Parts: sequence; C-alpha cells; structure tokens
Amino acid sequence: MANFYTDNPSLRHHLQHPLMQKIVALRERDYTEAQTYDYAPRDFADAMDNYDKVLEIVGEVCGTTIAANAEAVDHQGASCSDGRAHYADGTVENLDLCRKAGLMGMSMPRRFGGLNFPITPYIMAADIVSRADTGFENLWGLQDCAETLYEFGDDDQRSRYIPRVCQGETMSMDLTEPDAGSDLQSVMLKATQKEDGTWVLNGVKRFITNGDSDIHLVLARSEEGTKDGRGLSMFIYDKRNGGVTVRRIENKMGIKGSPTCELVYKNAPAELCGSRRMGLIKYVMALMNGARLGIAAQSVGVSELAWREALQYAKDRRQFGKAIIEFPAVAEMLSVMKAKLDASRSLLYECARYVDLYKVYEDIARERKLTPEERAEMKEYTRLADALTPIAKGLGSEYCNQNAYDCIQIHGGSGFMKDYACERIYRDARITSIYEGTTQLQVVAAIRHVTTGTYASLLESYAAKGFPGNLAPIADRLAELTKSYTAAVEKVTAVGNQAYLDFMARRLVEMAGYLVMAYLVLLDAKTNEAFCDSAVVYSNLIASEVAKHVEFIDSFNPEQLAAYGI
Repeated sequence: MANFYTDNPSLRHHLQHPLMQKIVALRERDYTEAQTYDYAPRDFADAMDNYDKVLEIVGEVCGTTIAANAEAVDHQGASCSDGRAHYADGTVENLDLCRKAGLMGMSMPRRFGGLNFPITPYIMAADIVSRADTGFENLWGLQDCAETLYEFGDDDQRSRYIPRVCQGETMSMDLTEPDAGSDLQSVMLKATQKEDGTWVLNGVKRFITNGDSDIHLVLARSEEGTKDGRGLSMFIYDKRNGGVTVRRIENKMGIKGSPTCELVYKNAPAELCGSRRMGLIKYVMALMNGARLGIAAQSVGVSELAWREALQYAKDRRQFGKAIIEFPAVAEMLSVMKAKLDASRSLLYECARYVDLYKVYEDIARERKLTPEERAEMKEYTRLADALTPIAKGLGSEYCNQNAYDCIQIHGGSGFMKDYACERIYRDARITSIYEGTTQLQVVAAIRHVTTGTYASLLESYAAKGFPGNLAPIADRLAELTKSYTAAVEKVTAVGNQAYLDFMARRLVEMAGYLVMAYLVLLDAKTNEAFCDSAVVYSNLIASEVAKHVEFIDSFNPEQLAAYGI
C-alpha cells in the first residue's frame, strides 16, 4: 500500500519553506528544550528530520489501515444505543492505531506528553489523514481543541486534561444548539454555579461532531438574564463525571464514521475555563479559527483524493480505442483539478505558517515579556493569519467540492455507482463548505481585509519577489489582474452603501483569494518546477474569474439591489 506522505512530493516542498527555520527556532526556544528532554531536537536539521519521520508514520498508517477501512466505515457508520455513541469497527481500529503510534496531542508541549509540533506539520498530518478518510479526520483532528485548553485553561486544568488528550482521549467542542447555529450569541444551554462554587450544565446541544467524546469544551450561558454573547462562558465537561447522554446521531449524507450527536445535559458537572463572559467573545473565536484551519486541511486532503481517483480512472478507462485522459476535454479537467489542489494547498500552508508565528509569540509571552520588535511581529502575523484563514477555509472547501464533482464527471456513469470511491468522496466533500462557518460566513470574516487593504499589501509583497524566465509573463498577467481587483474594490467602496458592499463582498473576497493563491503557486514554481504547469493553468483559470467579477461590478447599478430582495 502507498505511504500518503512519501507519495506526495508537494508535502515535503511545503514543509521545507524558508520560514520554517524561524518557526522551529521559536517553538523550540532556540533548541534549549534538548537540555530537558533527550528526544527534543538539538538544531533545525534535527527538528525537520523528526517532523519528516513522524509524517512518514502518519502516511503509512493512513495509506495502509485508515484508507483501507474507509469504505467499510462509510457503510457501517456510527450508531447510538443506551445514551451513548458507538464508532464503526474500522474507526475503533484507526483510533487504536493512532494512539499506539503516538499521533495524538501532536502540537502539545512535551511536558504534557505531546510532540511539541508546530501547527504547520500538524496541519500537514491532517491533510494526509483527510485523504485517507475524511470522517476520521474529524475525530483525530479534534485533538486541536487541546490548544484552547492550553491557551485559556489554568495550570491545574492543563495538567489534568492535556496529558489525557496526548494519550489518546478524544475531544469535542459543543457549541451549536437547535436554535443557535451560526448565530452563537443565541446559545441558551444553562450554566449554574452552586453554593460550593462548582458548576452544572443543563440543556441541549445539536450537530456536535464526535459528541460522545471524553473531554468537551462547552459554550454555555453563565449570566442570568442575558441574551447576547456577553453572557456566555466556556466550560470543560469530563465524560467520566456523567450527566450527558446522546439522544440521537444524525443520519448524514457523508462523513458517516464521525458521529454527529444531539446531546442532553442534565446537571452535568463542569469547570469554568478561563474567565466568565469571555466564552464567545474570545475563546470560541480562537477555537473556531483553529477549527477552520483544520477544515481547510481537510478540504485539501479531499481534493487530493478526488484528483488522484480521477487521474487513475482516466488512465485506465479506454473509449474509442484510447485512454480517456488522451481526450482534451478530460485532460483539461484533470489539469484544472490539479491546479485548484495546488493553489488551495499553497494557501493552506501559507496560512498555517502565519498561525504558527503568532501563536508561538503568544506562548512565549506567557513566559516572559516580549520585546517591542517581537510584539510588532506578533501583531502583523496575527493580522495575516486572520486574513488568510477565512479564504483558506472558504475557497479551499469550494475547490474541494468542485474537485469531487469533477471526479464523478470523469468517471461518467460509473462515478454514480457505489463501486467507486468517488461517490463517497462527493458525499464527504459537501460538508466542508458548511460546518465551522459556511462559505458565506467566511466572506463576512474576510471582507474587512479587502477594505483595509490587507490582501492588497500581500499581493504587492508577492509581486515584489520577482519572477524570472518563463514565469515572468504569468507575473505580468497577475499584476494586471491585481490592478483590476484594486479598481473594483475602489469602485464598490466609493459608493458608501453598506448593503451594496455586503452584496459585492463575495466577488471581492473571491478575487483577492484567487490572486493570493495564484501568486503562491507562482512562488512555488519559482523554487520547484513541478508547480509550473499548475501556475500556468491556475493563472488562466482565475483570469476569466476575475474578469467575470469585474464586469459584473462595472455593469451593476446599486439601485438594482431591490431586485435581489436587498
């Protein structure tokens, strides 16, 4: 069987990005941890070798066991009985293997039993796991909820809960309710403080991924008489203490191995995490940003699988005396699929590196006061991560869905049958543009970075890097497209109509995202010729997309908003 890390050279390319030297040195505190832990890296090369070896283990586990179990898990699914959720047999095997391989708590500090991985190689592991089984990535990937525990829990909570995650216990984030989906300000699960200072939770949570997990982060209303986000706090619920039952598991289109639960809380003991009233305002925002990066990785993994399945079928399937990959229409589809995959992956890891940098500075700030230069860097990397996360999740998930669609199309009638993996891929892909904030909500998060010029300054910095030889014409083309984008932004914002800006936000954000991805693929091509074809294909693709949006904006009269019900 294949190793899902070593058979994909793109992953090592992104792991070896020059910015990793800075990230790893900061993460390892200039490699001083080697004085305390004999298995900690002594220098950058040692650290990179360590990441490489662990990712090889992830690739082997995924290429052999997890991918092999995916179809059976999809058919069996999770089940519910006696108030508990039960994993499919293959999921149980997958989790057990990941625990034995030491692949839980990867990004947690060594003092808690983690591997102290930066976010970037951890997200790379999520990319690989998702290719093997999209639903299983939800269970395995929720270990990153421990990051919220680490950031906002107290020392006692960290020491009690994080080692359990590193040993393989599962987590969930219990946010959504029947009447509170994307509008989390409406959460009404009640948190009551007893006379002895302890807390109990009462109410219902719905659509909770891996809802019967061992450790839950729960958003609940702690302030009597409040109705908005200022009355919400974050709590830790430990399954060992009882008080929560699984009422039902949703019968879903896809990701069937991941139980999506409706939970009933009845005087469930819980602990306050962090400060009261900060649950939504601060903690959920941090939690969701991590989750959205995880879904971006999941989307890239699905895109990878869809492209590979389509490519293999196109090579094997013969019509009119030749393989269908020899027909231009099919060859073009495969090239576009690969370009979308490369573009979304480049954006994913650019975003992950910025998240790495601002988070490591936040962590250092818990140990000592940052220098003015460090604080300025943290602020800048936070801004960039905040700008790239919504487009990595939003556009990456849309590309994931498009690649899954085209995978079926290349299979033709066979793709509609359950005999081929593409039917499962198509069902699994659909959720990526919905959960952890729909694509439409990602636009809401991203539009301020259009109007404040974050994306424009990023594009300017990419263009300034220079592109030699055969890449120069592509760079020139992107420069012209950037001018069109800038003019479109100016035209929309000059109207001074918020409803008009909101209406055009999707087009502006998409253009920004397309251009960012195009430059990133071009930068990849500058150092690795394997990306040259995708740089050409993707620049051609987005040229028509940008032109379409620009033409719509130029020809649109704001008075026409009424026709759209606005």
